[in-house]
Amino acid sequence: MVTAGRHTFLFQFQLPAGQLVTSFTGKYGRVQYQLTAVLERPSMPACSIHRELRVTSRIDVNSPSLLTPVEQSKEQMIGCLFLTSGPISLSAKIGRKGYCNGEAIPIYAEIENGSSRLVVPKAAIYQTQTFRVCGKTKAHRQMLASVRGNHIASGSTETWNGKTLKIPPVTPTIMDCRIIHVEYALAVYIHIPGAQKLMVELPLVIGTVPFNAFMYRNTSVARHFTLDMSWLALGLPDQPEAPPNYSAIVSEGDLSWSAPSLTEQDDLAEGLHFPPLDAMQQFRFQPPPLYSEVDEHPNQSAEERTASFTQEG
Repeated sequence: MVTAGRHTFLFQFQLPAGQLVTSFTGKYGRVQYQLTAVLERPSMPACSIHRELRVTSRIDVNSPSLLTPVEQSKEQMIGCLFLTSGPISLSAKIGRKGYCNGEAIPIYAEIENGSSRLVVPKAAIYQTQTFRVCGKTKAHRQMLASVRGNHIASGSTETWNGKTLKIPPVTPTIMDCRIIHVEYALAVYIHIPGAQKLMVELPLVIGTVPFNAFMYRNTSVARHFTLDMSWLALGLPDQPEAPPNYSAIVSEGDLSWSAPSLTEQDDLAEGLHFPPLDAMQQFRFQPPPLYSEVDEHPNQSAEERTASFTQEG
């Protein structure tokens, strides 16, 4: 019971489990949700009000199935019977299948005009509404946005390297409803005077979770790094081998022959005119001495090899 006066109540409720169909109003039908509040009064009719509740289903364009490129090619011969003027070929591609409202779609296309006519390439986003009720089907198709290229003369070609077409505010794709489907497509076509236009259609999915370029780039780099570096594990031993000991490689005779005498050490010490620390830093990053198991002077004795060295003052 509520006493006389003005009262405010806050209500909270949980939406039904499962994915709800996105709210939509089309030419032949609609999907609508409504919030109703009822005030029951004794001895009087109940008082109720209604408010529309907008629901948008979650579609993540970062799913792998929506990140794959889409492309299509087609060729058409212009003319009839013996009056043919030549073929016109069209190839179109987009980097991924999923986009969101407000995004610009980069279009890559190659058009070759082998006919004798002046043609114009165009691109457009189409929405198709399909309604199925009581075994009957009705469809409604409309253009949402378009862009056009330059005229292509006979025997010429044109290339689109990322020509953009912006997606206007539209309802996300609806495919999980039994009675209403809302689908989108990017049509790239060539307007040919006096002939049927040449068209290719690339399917689009309009989602609600925007494309995350940073996450996609990191995933691609990590996948590429894993593939390129997988061979490295095949060549690494379980236990790394210790480096060889210098004294075990160089014999005592060669070690004594290469070491300077006491007199030479005194002469070197007198010639140093800088602190010992500077000398240590000078030789800090020097490479280790080279060694070889093959004697470079096989026919010389130790005395001859010692006499071959000269000392410069």
